[in-house]
Amino acid sequence: MSDAKFFQRGKIHELRLELNSDKKDKNHTRKKATLKKIVANMTMGNDMSSLYPDVIACMAIPVLEVKKMVYLFLINYAKGKPEMALEAIPTFRRDVEDPNPMIRALAIRTMGYIHVDKVTTCLIQPLRHCMRDQDPYVRKTAAVCVAKLFLQDRHLVENAGFIELLRDMLVDSNPSVVANAVAALTEISERSDHIQLKLNMAIASKLVTALNECSEWGQTYILESLMFVVPQEPGDAEMLAERIAPRLQHANSAVVLTAVKVIVYLMNYMSKDEDIANMCKKLSPPLVTLLSSGPEVQYVGLRNILLVVQKHPDILKNDIKIFFCKYNDPIYVKMAKLEIMFRLASEHNVEQVLSELKEYATEIDVDFVRKAVRSIGRLAVKIESTAQKCVEALLELIQTKVNYVVQESIVVIKDIFRKYPNQYESIIGLLCENLDNLDEPEAKAAMIWIIGQYADRIENSDELLEDFLFTFLEETVEVQLALLTATVKLFIKRPTAGQELVPRVLKWATEEVDNPDLRDRGYIYWRLLSTDVAAAKAVVLSEKPHISTETDNMDPVLLEELLMHIASLSAIYHKAPTTFIPHCKPRFLIPSPTLRRQNYGPGRLIHQDSYEHLYSNNGEDEFDATAKQPHHQRLSYHEQSFEQVAEASIGNQQYYEQKINAENPYRTDTTAASANKGGGVDLMSFDL
Repeated sequence: MSDAKFFQRGKIHELRLELNSDKKDKNHTRKKATLKKIVANMTMGNDMSSLYPDVIACMAIPVLEVKKMVYLFLINYAKGKPEMALEAIPTFRRDVEDPNPMIRALAIRTMGYIHVDKVTTCLIQPLRHCMRDQDPYVRKTAAVCVAKLFLQDRHLVENAGFIELLRDMLVDSNPSVVANAVAALTEISERSDHIQLKLNMAIASKLVTALNECSEWGQTYILESLMFVVPQEPGDAEMLAERIAPRLQHANSAVVLTAVKVIVYLMNYMSKDEDIANMCKKLSPPLVTLLSSGPEVQYVGLRNILLVVQKHPDILKNDIKIFFCKYNDPIYVKMAKLEIMFRLASEHNVEQVLSELKEYATEIDVDFVRKAVRSIGRLAVKIESTAQKCVEALLELIQTKVNYVVQESIVVIKDIFRKYPNQYESIIGLLCENLDNLDEPEAKAAMIWIIGQYADRIENSDELLEDFLFTFLEETVEVQLALLTATVKLFIKRPTAGQELVPRVLKWATEEVDNPDLRDRGYIYWRLLSTDVAAAKAVVLSEKPHISTETDNMDPVLLEELLMHIASLSAIYHKAPTTFIPHCKPRFLIPSPTLRRQNYGPGRLIHQDSYEHLYSNNGEDEFDATAKQPHHQRLSYHEQSFEQVAEASIGNQQYYEQKINAENPYRTDTTAASANKGGGVDLMSFDL
């Protein structure tokens, strides 16, 4: 029978009469129906708190369904009416000793939800008893209750010995209990200032054994906890990854992505390249399978895949066709696929990729078309052997005369000119035919750069620039800067053609604009031209640095951080969690004799300087500058012993623990003093 009939506004006195009725009520059917009406009214936002004496009287009924509704009523109103919860304490004490394990678990769970000091005090002893209960359902409920209690009073949990009890539950015979204990310890470790969870290989092996008998969410919790394992011996990471690999075939996408995260993490501790290559082969099929799910799951998978392929591009190098866009894909999925297609493009598959991009450039969705056109230009910059074909494709698109297509094409052609000077200048004439179609600042700036860069090859370059100068004062700063530089280039290359334009532009830039960058550049050019034209030529026409698509790559330190947060919001936002979650602990690779040398560029090591920009609060550093900050010389891994690497990482960890402590408003003076004792951070580490 449907419960929809209960969702009707009930009168308080009628509900009270029904609860206190003296009529025979076999199996408490009438009271159950009345309590359902009360809960339904609570759900609709109606105030039922005046019924609390009558509802609490029902706690004595030894029926699980009745107790569930009474406890739900208590949880809902206990915060606003703490006296209501105090009256229920005797019943709680009876229920935690009830022969029925469901009632014992329900009582301990409800007490964990009620944030009233006296109830919390009464919870300590029953909770400790329930964590050793004979029934696994009670034990797993008690494990989660510890995590809830930690949110209310973290010092109480630490001082009452609940952390040690949770640690003992990791070797419980029931997999569900193990999963909940792991979830609680992980949550506490992430939120605590001085508790750091560490798992050794023996415990990790037992946790992996429990995976087969856990629910899908229990598997996710256990896999997440394996991120706290730091392999110390050769072969540890390989063995653990092999045992986790079967989870990649799970039907639940959360389990799959969490398994991928753990394996990618463990690959940092594998010594042999062939072992990493084998793991990459195993990661490919599950990642591809994610793309057969619904569009939302596809998008989550694509954002995570984009991170993985930047670190291990070989994982999906043979599966690029999977990322070709379908006609019915949502736009957000198409955009994510385009980025991965570009990342996976190589000399072996570039023909296929270019053909796809040309098709996409004729679609009707404007944003998608822009992204496709820009990807063609980036492809030319990335792979030199296909640059000619990419330029030809862009010229075909320009001839379509579609406004936004033409403008995007001009923007990327500017980059191609910079990458391959003196190779494709023959197309400038065609570009100049489309000047009237330019109305976007980026496209205008790109075209102006081309005119200035090749002012000596374009016969009417002075006339073209003069046309742009008519609206100089109304243009955006980006266009104004481009016009200023292009005009100076024209004057240097063709003095007679630019001698009338330069004074006018310099006067505007220095006297009639408010932007300091534009004004400063104008003064610099003016002084250079008025004192030493040769020096001006050397500066303005100096050789440009080569461009490459490597500038599109994510910062290696940030990438390493995000790879440790796969299957979370960080992996979707592509932002470190510390940027949007207050007081979140940073994650980084812990030193170990088996840790591979990380290639972060010349002499780059994960330490304080590398992390500083990731963990600032919107650019405002709230860290006390007087705190002692570790200083480590930037050496490459090839120049460092393991002890030096470990010292650098430990110093970095202490630095950020101090920073987190300084930013944490919940820390007491006692805690802060303990944390800073001896000039370092006293971590309460549990090496299990």
